[in-house]
Amino acid sequence: MLRSILRSTAFFIAPVASAASLAFVPAIAEAASLTTFRLQDATIADINLAIDSGALTSQQLVQLYLNRIAAYDKQGPSINSLITINPNALQEAALFDQQRNLVSDRGPLYGIPVIVKDNFNTFDLPTTAGVLAFDGFVPAADAFQVQKLREAGAIILGKANLSEFAFSGSTSISSLGGTTLNPYDPLRSPAGSSGGTGASIAASFATVGLGTDTGGSIRNPSAFNSLVGVRPTIGLSSRSGIVPLALSQDTGGPLARSVLDAALTLDATVGFDPNDPITATGIGNIPDSYTDFLQVNGLQGKRIGIVRDLFGSDADPEYAQVNAVINQAIATLESLGATIVESVTIPGLSEILASPSLSAFEFRYDLEDYLAAEPNAPYNTLQQIIDSGLFLPSNLSTLIARNNVPPLETNQAYQDIIQNRPGVTQGNLLTALTGLDALLYPTSQAPPRLNSQAQRIGSNNRLSAFSGFPAITLPAGYTADGLPVGMEFLGRAFDEPTLLQLAYAFEQGTKLRQTPGFTPDLPGEVFQYEAVPEPTTLAGLALAGLGMTVLRRRKVDQN
Repeated sequence: MLRSILRSTAFFIAPVASAASLAFVPAIAEAASLTTFRLQDATIADINLAIDSGALTSQQLVQLYLNRIAAYDKQGPSINSLITINPNALQEAALFDQQRNLVSDRGPLYGIPVIVKDNFNTFDLPTTAGVLAFDGFVPAADAFQVQKLREAGAIILGKANLSEFAFSGSTSISSLGGTTLNPYDPLRSPAGSSGGTGASIAASFATVGLGTDTGGSIRNPSAFNSLVGVRPTIGLSSRSGIVPLALSQDTGGPLARSVLDAALTLDATVGFDPNDPITATGIGNIPDSYTDFLQVNGLQGKRIGIVRDLFGSDADPEYAQVNAVINQAIATLESLGATIVESVTIPGLSEILASPSLSAFEFRYDLEDYLAAEPNAPYNTLQQIIDSGLFLPSNLSTLIARNNVPPLETNQAYQDIIQNRPGVTQGNLLTALTGLDALLYPTSQAPPRLNSQAQRIGSNNRLSAFSGFPAITLPAGYTADGLPVGMEFLGRAFDEPTLLQLAYAFEQGTKLRQTPGFTPDLPGEVFQYEAVPEPTTLAGLALAGLGMTVLRRRKVDQN
């Protein structure tokens, strides 16, 4: 049902209607309803409805986003979320508009603007990982996920800032892109490493975004920017064409303002890639569409385990703020039909969380493999990058340490982790999940802190990264001073459908997401139009087929 509302009904080829059937046309016209479009709240479905109704074009949509970028990214609150803007985005959108009526099998992402983290390869835009050493580097081909987006008709509107080389999960600061700010409070962090994507989507600089997650780098920015973020099962989404941090933990996934948009973006980007053999494990585990599982009553009969060991202490004021929001969300989950199982224990939790990220071991070797595969790469080795000095000075010691890591094949510390930790973590999580549909805990134990302070995120995000199991973060609510709080569902391998179902039912049952106060509506972003309901009679189909729907766009007075 959800997919049906996303497909165009304006250009069906229909037989000429009989006079009797056309008699129903006035009744259909009378049923037209006045719809309000607001860019900051608009889902992919809302955008497609407005475009199919003639109230909006892809080119106009891109221009609205460009207006917001001009007003808020480098001016006003100066969110500073983007490194590169596609100079051809308007022309690409115009071409999509011209061809829209000729593309019979276009999907929901057709003509939709997307922002991708600047560690995804793009053949037509620089890919820098935020590092001055990579300034101007244009790869020979798109990353697999970017290619899939383009095949779905999406427009790559820009490349987002990140923590340099994706090193940090708490901030998004790079030598090339500077510091990204949080649109809910520019004095605070948007988290990292996909903080540029998170801040840009929260501020509505595009419809959806792509980020990468080695530890918590999709989920932390989602929590801090009141977004839905999906870290897919390792093997579901290809990592080829992404500047690596640690391939054993790396994955890419969507950040979106709604669960529906996250599911649609996941639909477009998953699949087998011969250049990333681990995606063979996803074969047979991908549904026709993740949107098929989005049901408003999706929490009924579900059993959710609460991992209290992953909550901060109420004695700490910052942790207490998050705990209060999550506890209210848990009560809401129960009121929406879920069975809540309190104080679920994960065996060996402290040992798992104390284990190091594999980026400390794999970064140099994975990065040099990536560079060797790029004919336009500006450097061949990490040592050459270090010698260039073109990076954040604060990252020098990290780069040197990772450059000095012994070969992985003979590195006993690494071998102990890679051979033992994934299986142990998976087994312990499956034990905790016995009889449950998902585990629940705060994405971050504390809310966003001031940019001048060290962030207090915690290590909850490591469970998904160390096991390869999927996790989804979604808005749980806000602190008393309006800072976003995110909660995370974790499930079994390839059980994204269940996680999305839980998230969607909570989202639809609460409608609690608020847009950032520092990036308000601009002129032209809110308007009303009349749309004829989806036709269900022969006359309605004929009317749509003949393109005779009359629609009027009415701008809301913004003064």
